[in-house]
Amino acid sequence: MAVDFEKLVKNMIMPLVVNPDDVLVKIISEDDDVIIIQLLVQESDLGRVIGKGGRIANAMRTIVYAGASKEGKRVQLNIDAF
Repeated sequence: MAVDFEKLVKNMIMPLVVNPDDVLVKIISEDDDVIIIQLLVQESDLGRVIGKGGRIANAMRTIVYAGASKEGKRVQLNIDAF
């Protein structure tokens, strides 16, 4: 069963942001072994998504890495603001 990374990241982000309509998750590149995911939020929500000391961002990356390792792939999660 393949992991839907866009849905996974979006479900983790939605409860954290004030402006859920402005969240954009897209897969930029999907090679045989590497998947690059871009997460875009509003500038005002960026701090909420990254968290103090990057804890929330690191936790999200850990969850996404775990899903990718089941498929034998590597994932790169890029977080940025509009």
